[in-house]
Amino acid sequence: MSGPIRTVAVLGGGSAGFIAALTLKRRLPLLDITVLRSPDIGVIGVGEGTTAAFPRHFFDNLKLKKKQFYSEAQPTWKLGLKFLWGNKPEFYYAFADEYDTRIPGLERNPGFYVADQPPYAGSVSAIMAQEKAFSRRPDGLPRFHNFHAFHVENKKLVAWLENVSRELGVQVRDMTVRAEIEGNSSTVSALVTESGERITADLYVDASGFRSELLGRTLKEPYVSYEDSLFCDRAVIGGWERTDEQIKPYTLAETMDAGWCWQIEHEKWLNRGYVYSSRFISDEQALREFLGKNPKITTEPRVVKFRTGRYARNWVGNVVAIGNAVGFVEPLEATALQVICVESITLADALGDSQCAPPATMHELYNRYNARTWDDTRDFLAVHYRFNTRLDTKFWRACRAEVKLHEAEAIVDFYRENGPSSLAAQLMHPSNSFGVNGYWSLLVGQGLAHQKPHAPTAKESERWQAQCRLWAQEAQKAMDVRESLAAIGRPGMKWD
Repeated sequence: MSGPIRTVAVLGGGSAGFIAALTLKRRLPLLDITVLRSPDIGVIGVGEGTTAAFPRHFFDNLKLKKKQFYSEAQPTWKLGLKFLWGNKPEFYYAFADEYDTRIPGLERNPGFYVADQPPYAGSVSAIMAQEKAFSRRPDGLPRFHNFHAFHVENKKLVAWLENVSRELGVQVRDMTVRAEIEGNSSTVSALVTESGERITADLYVDASGFRSELLGRTLKEPYVSYEDSLFCDRAVIGGWERTDEQIKPYTLAETMDAGWCWQIEHEKWLNRGYVYSSRFISDEQALREFLGKNPKITTEPRVVKFRTGRYARNWVGNVVAIGNAVGFVEPLEATALQVICVESITLADALGDSQCAPPATMHELYNRYNARTWDDTRDFLAVHYRFNTRLDTKFWRACRAEVKLHEAEAIVDFYRENGPSSLAAQLMHPSNSFGVNGYWSLLVGQGLAHQKPHAPTAKESERWQAQCRLWAQEAQKAMDVRESLAAIGRPGMKWD
């Protein structure tokens, strides 16, 4: 890439495009950034759940205003996931580090004590089990913490992202474009509109979604499939307006005959989707199973087809792809927005640290780092499928027999021999966002046996049960989502 980067054209006006644009503009305000929004590029509509990386990115890294986000995006809180999965009635994956801690009076980590009842390993999962959101402060306000994410409707999220981007000085233009390249090189020379206008930039960010207009279609970057780990390739989506249902503080993941079903909680809407494998069930059969499980659905269910995998590189020549334009994994852990945040902030860091003139070594490091992020996500999701014994259908038998764990194989082997020891963190790259808390939540939760079960003394058992009772008592007094939403609107609420 010749000369420093001064201008950036972002192709795509969805969540990926605006997250990339506002991240770059916030971190590198001298960049001239334009978002090119095309009516031909749709939105998948399943990225409404987030992880704890989302608030860290926007509020800790970018220092955006929480009050504006709550007002415009109108989210509800997500403390983690509730799984109807494995051989236990239920289990919880909380965003707090509940499995990577020690409780005074106990010799081992909580993972060695968790049983079917209670199905939690810390205060946050106990609050989830009571379907509450936050503990209650003496003044009646929620006791907020950093171990949460959000449920947010996609249209409201994108509207907030666009407003913040414009406030920061990002330009937004509505148009359909095609790419021109220089000969056989891996360089985009311009984006050309239907009227013939040529739009040039020093760097092009491909946020065009599944189309991957620049990285995939134009530059023809090789694609790495994840089909040996993730068999699902379709989702049927629907929902209904909330009536008297309680707003849950988690995303529900429920085992289905040929995949799984999510439930995402919004203040006035419930969103459901069945992710399945067309190799094991037809669209018609999936729709019948989906509607049978969810008789309240009022929208016309729609089927979304997808492939799981990633392109070999994010950054090729003067093109950097973000989000679905570079890869996709199903929304089992709601990692889509997390990956976009990671890709965007590492791009901003790469440009900042190289004085906006990134050499080949920076390109290579960026590509290696983000490829690992995608692969780590694939491996973590594979663990969900490999050890789920809840149903004995053809799909789940195939998952237990055939799903490849890749780099997660070493983590599972360690667990089988040593149990949920915190030392397993040494097996993971520091950038692994799931860590031992994520892996032990899944493996302990699914009831995978190991060779080091802990036989607690009577004193330990008493201490563990006392701790569980304390968590439960605190959770019973906690505020639910509706109470918390009402509380944040009170005068004098401190946001930052």
